Amino acid sequence: MFGSTEFEHFSVNGNDIYLGLSGIGKVQAAMNLASLLTSVDIDMIFMTGSAGSMNKDVHREDLILPNSFTYHDAHNTLAGDYVEGQIPHEPARFKLDSPERAQFGKYLKEKGVNYKEGLIVTGDSFIASDVQKVPIKNNFPDALGVEMEGAAFAQVAYHFKKPLIAMRAISDNGDENADNDFDSFVKKVGAKAAKLICDYIEEMD
Repeated sequence: MFGSTEFEHFSVNGNDIYLGLSGIGKVQAAMNLASLLTSVDIDMIFMTGSAGSMNKDVHREDLILPNSFTYHDAHNTLAGDYVEGQIPHEPARFKLDSPERAQFGKYLKEKGVNYKEGLIVTGDSFIASDVQKVPIKNNFPDALGVEMEGAAFAQVAYHFKKPLIAMRAISDNGDENADNDFDSFVKKVGAKAAKLICDYIEEMD
């Protein structure tokens, strides 16, 4: 047990794997990942799950390989020289640019897997209306998707100096149909992303 999550521990091709559900939201994600990293020397972190679309060219079942995360619900521009999404004294965006991530991207291309790369924004609210989406899109016009844990994972990984490889599968459009879309698609798209990561780990030396 690390944090509030019971991680499964097993070996794949000689690689120790710790597998757990982060829980929903930023606190759960950060608490459980930090608890694991303070107890176990992890070489790399894989995060997967679903996200809502924030771009007209991003559709349900699309795969996103994020290259950065930020918080769409962090508004600290009046606290100093900060930008939208930035927590004071933290990077404006948490960039994912490790060699490990590049290698995973290369693997996906070699397997003919189509995916998009870009910004994912994180917050503690399930986005299910255009009223919610508009201010997020105004602040982060380059965002491809929105979800509830990624930036917290990225912030913890940044401070622990561990490479994070994230993959989100689009489960809904983040609009008034998001609740129905999410129930219908989340298991399907989540399994799609998880299988790619599992296949990659099985092929690692």
